[in-house]
Amino acid sequence: MPSNLRLVAIDIDGTLLPTSSTTISQRNCRALLDAQAAGIHIAIATGRRHRYAEPVLEQVGLSPRTVMISSNGSVMRHFDGELIQRNLLSVVTARALCAALRPFGQTMVFTFDRYDRPSLVVESMTSLQRKIGVWVESNRPDMLEIAPLERAFDQDEAPIQGMLCGDIALVRAAQQALENMDLAADIAMHRTEYAERDLCILDLLPPHCSKGHALEDYARSLGLGAAEVMAIGDNFNDQAMLEFAGSAVVMANAGTEMQALASRHGWAVTLSNDEDGVAATLEPLIRSAQMVTTLAPEVVPVETGIQDR
Repeated sequence: MPSNLRLVAIDIDGTLLPTSSTTISQRNCRALLDAQAAGIHIAIATGRRHRYAEPVLEQVGLSPRTVMISSNGSVMRHFDGELIQRNLLSVVTARALCAALRPFGQTMVFTFDRYDRPSLVVESMTSLQRKIGVWVESNRPDMLEIAPLERAFDQDEAPIQGMLCGDIALVRAAQQALENMDLAADIAMHRTEYAERDLCILDLLPPHCSKGHALEDYARSLGLGAAEVMAIGDNFNDQAMLEFAGSAVVMANAGTEMQALASRHGWAVTLSNDEDGVAATLEPLIRSAQMVTTLAPEVVPVETGIQDR
């Protein structure tokens, strides 16, 4: 493992979290904290919106200035809520997506970057409930039902993300249909699949938005190149950040296609999310960083006349 890694970006679902729990393991929590204490920058890169990821990440106790890349790269904020960057899907594009995807069911969701009122707008709560009931119940207080969905944009407020969910075959067909429309030039598409549940989520983002683009921007702000960056993920929506990072790590629980992608690219494969694969990846980095600190020559303070405040 390279010893010059300064930044690690980590996905949440299927990576940091175990399969059937919303509790991050003690080992993973400790590894994240130890990595940050050792001077390694930690970034969380998730398909979740910021507020939906917050309760999960609060378990860890990372610095409030830790960076979260949310909504698959549309938004980047510090944990304390301070906005770093945000990309918006144009209202014209969002309205067009409603009509283009209606033949594939009523499971569209638009996400708005709001804190004062519901940020998730759907056309049919019932249709969505049938496919992702647990997610709906977790987010119900922040959801608003509007039909037809185009009316969500009556005030010309631009969303940060659209989402279509459904069976894998149906959503793949929807993605293929969009790719053959002029509309494809106005969006970025990222697919997440859960084969064991026959569930697919297609995120529809502003052009050029991805976890990879956001991670590259954050690395550049730190003065870091790709060789100093590691990314850890398990699904197709992680692909862009895995491709950007100098060190890419795929979870053992990743699907067959992701495993094949890892093999083709020569990416490392770590333990599964249920076996603390994140911690298993970070622990050698932490030991290396701690060793560098221990071996560093002692620095004698120089009197400058400037006091800490």
